[in-house]
Amino acid sequence: MRETVHRHLGKVVAGTALAVAGTAVMVGITLPGTAGANETGGTNGDGTRAARQADQGPEAVRPGVVEQAPAAAKKGTGRDPLTDDEIQRVEKIAIDKQLLTSGENVDGARGPQRLSVDLADPEADELDDPGAPRRADVTFYDYRTDTLVTKTVDVESGKVVQTGTQHGVQPPLSRAENAEAARLLIADPLGAGLKADYKDATGRELTSPDQLLLNGAVYRATPGGQPAVLGKCGEHRCVRLFPKVKNGPWIDARWLVVDLSARKVARLAH
Repeated sequence: MRETVHRHLGKVVAGTALAVAGTAVMVGITLPGTAGANETGGTNGDGTRAARQADQGPEAVRPGVVEQAPAAAKKGTGRDPLTDDEIQRVEKIAIDKQLLTSGENVDGARGPQRLSVDLADPEADELDDPGAPRRADVTFYDYRTDTLVTKTVDVESGKVVQTGTQHGVQPPLSRAENAEAARLLIADPLGAGLKADYKDATGRELTSPDQLLLNGAVYRATPGGQPAVLGKCGEHRCVRLFPKVKNGPWIDARWLVVDLSARKVARLAH
Protein backbone atom coordinates (compact mmCIF):
# COMPACT_ATOMS: atom_id res chain seq x y z
CA MET A 1 0.00 0.00 0.00
CA ARG A 2 2.80 2.37 0.89
CA GLU A 3 4.55 1.78 -2.41
CA THR A 4 1.34 2.56 -4.31
CA VAL A 5 0.71 5.84 -2.48
CA HIS A 6 4.34 6.79 -2.83
CA ARG A 7 4.27 6.14 -6.53
CA HIS A 8 1.06 8.15 -7.02
CA LEU A 9 2.16 11.12 -4.95
CA GLY A 10 5.30 11.39 -6.97
CA LYS A 11 8.95 11.31 -6.15
CA VAL A 12 11.10 13.59 -4.13
CA VAL A 13 11.90 16.31 -6.63
CA ALA A 14 15.18 18.17 -6.67
CA GLY A 15 15.57 21.73 -7.92
CA THR A 16 12.76 24.08 -8.85
CA ALA A 17 10.56 21.91 -11.07
CA LEU A 18 7.41 22.54 -9.02
CA ALA A 19 7.65 26.04 -7.60
CA VAL A 20 9.77 29.10 -7.77
CA ALA A 21 11.76 29.68 -4.63
CA GLY A 22 13.66 32.82 -3.82
CA THR A 23 17.41 32.52 -3.44
CA ALA A 24 19.09 34.17 -0.53
CA VAL A 25 22.54 35.53 -1.37
CA MET A 26 24.90 35.79 1.53
CA VAL A 27 27.73 38.26 1.21
CA GLY A 28 30.79 38.06 3.43
CA ILE A 29 32.27 41.38 4.52
CA THR A 30 35.76 41.80 5.94
CA LEU A 31 36.09 44.88 8.10
CA PRO A 32 39.22 46.96 7.67
CA GLY A 33 41.93 46.39 10.22
CA THR A 34 40.69 42.97 11.29
CA ALA A 35 42.89 40.78 9.13
CA GLY A 36 46.34 40.45 10.68
CA ALA A 37 45.59 43.08 13.30
CA ASN A 38 48.04 41.55 15.75
CA GLU A 39 50.89 41.05 13.25
CA THR A 40 54.16 43.02 13.37
CA GLY A 41 56.63 43.55 10.56
CA GLY A 42 60.22 44.72 9.92
CA THR A 43 63.02 45.22 12.45
CA ASN A 44 64.71 48.11 14.18
CA GLY A 45 68.41 48.72 13.78
CA ASP A 46 69.13 46.67 16.87
CA GLY A 47 67.28 43.67 15.48
CA THR A 48 64.14 44.08 17.57
CA ARG A 49 60.80 43.80 15.84
CA ALA A 50 59.19 47.06 14.73
CA ALA A 51 55.44 47.65 15.07
CA ARG A 52 53.50 47.94 11.82
CA GLN A 53 52.93 51.48 10.65
CA ALA A 54 49.21 50.66 10.71
CA ASP A 55 49.41 50.67 14.50
CA GLN A 56 51.14 54.06 14.66
CA GLY A 57 50.84 57.52 13.25
CA PRO A 58 48.01 59.58 11.80
CA GLU A 59 47.60 57.42 8.68
CA ALA A 60 47.03 54.21 10.64
CA VAL A 61 44.14 52.01 9.52
CA ARG A 62 41.60 51.89 12.30
CA PRO A 63 39.44 48.84 13.07
CA GLY A 64 36.08 48.88 11.34
CA VAL A 65 33.10 50.00 13.37
CA VAL A 66 29.66 48.50 12.86
CA GLU A 67 26.99 51.10 13.54
CA GLN A 68 23.54 50.19 14.72
CA ALA A 69 20.77 50.45 12.15
CA PRO A 70 18.59 53.52 12.61
CA ALA A 71 15.36 52.98 14.47
CA ALA A 72 12.41 52.20 12.23
CA ALA A 73 10.17 55.18 11.63
CA LYS A 74 6.88 55.11 13.50
CA LYS A 75 5.14 57.23 10.89
CA GLY A 76 5.54 57.35 7.12
CA THR A 77 4.85 60.19 4.72
CA GLY A 78 3.48 60.38 1.19
CA ARG A 79 3.83 57.12 -0.69
CA ASP A 80 6.34 55.65 1.78
CA PRO A 81 5.59 52.02 2.64
CA LEU A 82 3.60 51.54 5.82
CA THR A 83 5.76 51.32 8.91
CA ASP A 84 5.44 48.46 11.40
CA ASP A 85 3.65 50.75 13.84
CA GLU A 86 1.20 51.89 11.18
CA ILE A 87 0.47 48.30 10.14
CA GLN A 88 -0.27 47.22 13.71
CA ARG A 89 -2.45 50.28 14.31
CA VAL A 90 -4.63 50.04 11.21
CA GLU A 91 -5.07 46.29 11.64
CA LYS A 92 -6.47 46.80 15.15
CA ILE A 93 -8.78 49.56 13.87
CA ALA A 94 -10.04 47.38 10.98
CA ILE A 95 -11.12 44.46 13.18
CA ASP A 96 -14.24 45.87 14.75
CA LYS A 97 -16.25 44.05 17.42
CA GLN A 98 -18.79 42.65 14.96
CA LEU A 99 -16.13 41.19 12.65
CA LEU A 100 -14.20 39.80 15.59
CA THR A 101 -17.31 38.14 17.03
CA SER A 102 -18.87 36.76 13.86
CA GLY A 103 -15.79 35.96 11.78
CA GLU A 104 -13.82 32.72 11.69
CA ASN A 105 -10.19 32.14 10.73
CA VAL A 106 -8.53 29.23 8.95
CA ASP A 107 -8.14 27.28 12.21
CA GLY A 108 -11.83 27.65 13.05
CA ALA A 109 -11.10 30.12 15.84
CA ARG A 110 -13.01 33.35 16.42
CA GLY A 111 -12.18 36.31 14.21
CA PRO A 112 -11.38 36.47 10.47
CA GLN A 113 -8.12 35.33 8.91
CA ARG A 114 -5.77 38.26 8.36
CA LEU A 115 -4.32 38.25 4.84
CA SER A 116 -2.55 41.52 4.14
CA VAL A 117 -2.08 45.19 5.00
CA ASP A 118 -1.03 47.41 2.09
CA LEU A 119 -0.79 51.09 1.31
CA ALA A 120 -3.93 51.96 -0.65
CA ASP A 121 -3.72 53.52 -4.09
CA PRO A 122 -4.49 57.26 -4.17
CA GLU A 123 -7.69 58.57 -5.68
CA ALA A 124 -7.51 59.85 -9.28
CA ASP A 125 -7.46 63.49 -8.17
CA GLU A 126 -4.69 62.81 -5.63
CA LEU A 127 -2.05 61.40 -7.97
CA ASP A 128 0.02 64.60 -8.05
CA ASP A 129 -0.79 65.74 -4.52
CA PRO A 130 2.18 65.19 -2.15
CA GLY A 131 -0.11 65.88 0.79
CA ALA A 132 -2.73 63.29 -0.14
CA PRO A 133 -4.02 61.21 2.79
CA ARG A 134 -2.25 57.95 3.50
CA ARG A 135 -4.71 55.07 3.55
CA ALA A 136 -4.24 51.38 4.21
CA ASP A 137 -6.18 48.46 2.74
CA VAL A 138 -6.56 45.73 5.36
CA THR A 139 -7.85 42.42 3.99
CA PHE A 140 -9.31 39.47 5.87
CA TYR A 141 -10.94 36.21 4.86
CA ASP A 142 -13.96 35.12 6.87
CA TYR A 143 -14.12 31.33 6.70
CA ARG A 144 -17.55 31.29 8.30
CA THR A 145 -19.13 32.89 5.22
CA ASP A 146 -16.33 32.50 2.63
CA THR A 147 -16.14 36.26 2.29
CA LEU A 148 -13.19 38.49 1.47
CA VAL A 149 -13.43 41.62 3.62
CA THR A 150 -11.42 44.73 2.77
CA LYS A 151 -11.35 47.74 5.09
CA THR A 152 -9.69 50.98 4.05
CA VAL A 153 -8.34 52.96 7.00
CA ASP A 154 -7.18 56.58 6.98
CA VAL A 155 -3.77 56.22 8.60
CA GLU A 156 -3.70 59.73 10.04
CA SER A 157 -7.20 59.93 11.50
CA GLY A 158 -7.59 56.23 12.30
CA LYS A 159 -11.04 56.10 10.74
CA VAL A 160 -12.39 53.34 8.52
CA VAL A 161 -13.35 55.20 5.35
CA GLN A 162 -14.56 52.25 3.27
CA THR A 163 -15.60 48.61 3.76
CA GLY A 164 -15.98 46.10 0.95
CA THR A 165 -17.05 42.44 0.90
CA GLN A 166 -16.62 40.02 -2.00
CA HIS A 167 -17.45 36.38 -2.67
CA GLY A 168 -15.52 34.15 -5.06
CA VAL A 169 -12.44 36.37 -4.88
CA GLN A 170 -9.34 34.46 -3.83
CA PRO A 171 -6.20 36.54 -3.17
CA PRO A 172 -2.81 34.87 -2.49
CA LEU A 173 -2.66 32.60 0.52
CA SER A 174 -1.12 33.65 3.79
CA ARG A 175 1.58 31.70 5.60
CA ALA A 176 -0.94 30.58 8.21
CA GLU A 177 -3.23 29.19 5.51
CA ASN A 178 -0.42 27.22 3.86
CA ALA A 179 0.52 25.79 7.25
CA GLU A 180 -3.08 24.76 8.01
CA ALA A 181 -3.38 23.12 4.58
CA ALA A 182 -0.23 21.10 5.31
CA ARG A 183 -1.57 20.16 8.74
CA LEU A 184 -4.80 18.85 7.21
CA LEU A 185 -2.87 16.95 4.54
CA ILE A 186 -0.53 15.32 7.05
CA ALA A 187 -3.51 14.14 9.11
CA ASP A 188 -5.45 12.80 6.10
CA PRO A 189 -4.99 9.29 4.61
CA LEU A 190 -4.09 10.97 1.30
CA GLY A 191 -1.08 12.47 3.03
CA ALA A 192 0.54 9.04 3.43
CA GLY A 193 2.64 9.53 0.31
CA LEU A 194 3.86 12.93 1.48
CA LYS A 195 4.92 11.44 4.78
CA ALA A 196 6.61 8.50 3.06
CA ASP A 197 8.57 10.82 0.76
CA TYR A 198 9.63 12.94 3.71
CA LYS A 199 10.87 9.89 5.59
CA ASP A 200 12.77 8.69 2.52
CA ALA A 201 14.49 12.08 2.29
CA THR A 202 15.26 12.57 5.99
CA GLY A 203 14.86 9.28 7.83
CA ARG A 204 12.40 11.01 10.18
CA GLU A 205 8.62 10.99 10.57
CA LEU A 206 6.66 13.97 9.26
CA THR A 207 4.27 15.14 11.97
CA SER A 208 4.10 18.94 11.66
CA PRO A 209 4.03 21.67 8.98
CA ASP A 210 6.97 23.23 10.82
CA GLN A 211 9.18 20.53 9.30
CA LEU A 212 8.51 21.84 5.79
CA LEU A 213 9.02 24.97 3.75
CA LEU A 214 5.66 25.67 2.13
CA ASN A 215 4.49 27.44 -0.98
CA GLY A 216 0.86 27.29 -1.99
CA ALA A 217 -1.34 28.32 -4.90
CA VAL A 218 -5.07 29.00 -4.90
CA TYR A 219 -6.98 26.26 -6.73
CA ARG A 220 -10.20 26.95 -8.64
CA ALA A 221 -12.58 24.26 -9.87
CA THR A 222 -13.01 23.71 -13.59
CA PRO A 223 -15.94 21.79 -15.10
CA GLY A 224 -15.10 18.09 -15.13
CA GLY A 225 -11.55 18.77 -14.02
CA GLN A 226 -11.72 17.48 -10.45
CA PRO A 227 -13.68 15.17 -8.17
CA ALA A 228 -17.04 16.44 -6.92
CA VAL A 229 -15.64 17.10 -3.45
CA LEU A 230 -13.59 19.97 -4.94
CA GLY A 231 -16.43 21.36 -7.05
CA LYS A 232 -16.81 24.47 -4.87
CA CYS A 233 -13.16 25.50 -5.04
CA GLY A 234 -13.14 29.15 -6.01
CA GLU A 235 -16.22 29.77 -3.93
CA HIS A 236 -14.37 27.91 -1.17
CA ARG A 237 -10.74 28.69 -0.39
CA CYS A 238 -8.68 25.80 -1.79
CA VAL A 239 -4.93 25.31 -2.05
CA ARG A 240 -2.41 23.19 -3.89
CA LEU A 241 0.75 22.84 -1.85
CA PHE A 242 4.36 22.73 -3.03
CA PRO A 243 6.22 21.44 0.03
CA LYS A 244 9.97 21.34 0.44
CA VAL A 245 12.06 19.51 2.99
CA LYS A 246 14.02 22.02 5.03
CA ASN A 247 17.58 21.96 3.66
CA GLY A 248 16.40 19.25 1.29
CA PRO A 249 14.42 18.51 -1.89
CA TRP A 250 10.96 19.44 -3.07
CA ILE A 251 8.21 16.83 -2.68
CA ASP A 252 5.70 16.42 -5.51
CA ALA A 253 2.23 16.96 -4.03
CA ARG A 254 0.71 18.76 -7.01
CA TRP A 255 -2.14 16.26 -7.44
CA LEU A 256 -3.51 16.91 -3.96
CA VAL A 257 -5.86 19.81 -3.16
CA VAL A 258 -6.95 20.96 0.28
CA ASP A 259 -10.32 22.69 0.62
CA LEU A 260 -9.66 24.91 3.62
CA SER A 261 -13.29 26.00 3.87
CA ALA A 262 -14.62 22.44 4.03
CA ARG A 263 -11.42 21.11 5.68
CA LYS A 264 -11.21 18.24 3.20
CA VAL A 265 -8.44 16.77 1.05
CA ALA A 266 -8.91 15.30 -2.43
CA ARG A 267 -6.77 13.97 -5.26
CA LEU A 268 -6.99 15.34 -8.80
CA ALA A 269 -7.15 12.91 -11.69
CA HIS A 270 -3.93 12.66 -13.71
